Amino acid sequence: MHEEVIPVLRVADAAAALPWYERLGFTKQWEHRFEPHFPAFVEVARGDMRIFLSEHTGDARPDTLLYLRLRDVDGIAAEFGVTPEDQPWAREIELRDPDGNRLRIGTPFD
Repeated sequence: MHEEVIPVLRVADAAAALPWYERLGFTKQWEHRFEPHFPAFVEVARGDMRIFLSEHTGDARPDTLLYLRLRDVDGIAAEFGVTPEDQPWAREIELRDPDGNRLRIGTPFD
């Protein structure tokens, strides 16, 4: 078994959040609901990275911050119309998803 950590982000509407995460290169892996009209719990993935998006109010807090190390922060910055900034450790941007969760994205210099 491969061990990993998977962050959970609170979203109000997973179906509305998915297109935003797809712009970051994530794809929906699966969705679970206990009953047809119950809140959704969705996994999105980009390569080996996984994020759970949960409509369940108790699963996560709004305004969560994730840090993603990606190969091409400049490409993502162009997709979202933001300007990267050079930090001592990486070239970075910070984005907010439709629910206010913050994703700081960086490409290390080495």
